[in-house]
Amino acid sequence: MEKIEKLKTFLLQSPDDPFLKHALALEYIKQGDDPSARELFVGILTRDPTYIGSYYHLAHLLQRSGDLQSAKLWYEKGLTAAKKAGDEHAFRELQAALEDLMD
Repeated sequence: MEKIEKLKTFLLQSPDDPFLKHALALEYIKQGDDPSARELFVGILTRDPTYIGSYYHLAHLLQRSGDLQSAKLWYEKGLTAAKKAGDEHAFRELQAALEDLMD
C-alpha cells in the first residue's frame, strides 16, 4: 500500500502524468484491484493513445478477467498504435499476446 500512497501523492502534483498513472495501475493489479487498474489504463489510453505500454497491460487484465472480446479489441488498438509509432518491440509483444488469445 505504501507505493500506492506515494504514487497518489505524486499524482496530486502531476495529475495528467501517464507514467505515474500506469505505475499506479500496475500497483493496483499487484493488490488485486483490477477495476481500479482498468479505469486508469482506459483513462491513459483515452487521453494519450500513444502510451503504448498500457495497451498490453489493459488487454491482459481483460483477458485474465474473461472479457476476451474487449481484450482482443485493446490488443488490436495497441498493434495499430505501435505500428504507427514504429515500436517494433511492442508490436511483436502485442501480436504474440493476441495470437495466444486467439488460440
